[in-house]
Amino acid sequence: MATPPTTEPPPTDDKSVGELVIDISEKTSVLIREEIELAKAEVTEKVSKLVKGSVVGIAAGVFLLLFLAMLMHAIAWAINDLLGVEDSVWLGFLIEAGFWLVVAGIAGLVAYRAFQQGAPPTPDRAIEEAKLTKETFEGTAPPR
Repeated sequence: MATPPTTEPPPTDDKSVGELVIDISEKTSVLIREEIELAKAEVTEKVSKLVKGSVVGIAAGVFLLLFLAMLMHAIAWAINDLLGVEDSVWLGFLIEAGFWLVVAGIAGLVAYRAFQQGAPPTPDRAIEEAKLTKETFEGTAPPR
């Protein structure tokens, strides 16, 4: 079974300066393209987290509103019945409103944390790699 030929010739020690410059130029171009792809991947990942957090936050708000609309009166009247208050109907509604405010706060906190994980959508790893590459080319890179 024959192996396919490689596109790059084997390295030799007797390359001219021009060949070395061309080689460095090609490798630098490849490195820059790879860094750009890394940056794109990072931004895509963070944007997807932001979208996911947005969808969860919107869904939480919609479900909360629907749930409140269906059960608000029943719970408020149940609280009034438990307290034995027939003249002050507002008390049951006030207690219920406080409970739903706490539930909405928890849903908002979950959405806020999802936004914090994805924001700001900057390619942090790609930036660090670019800085390291720049330091390497300048000869000031710290040893790994």
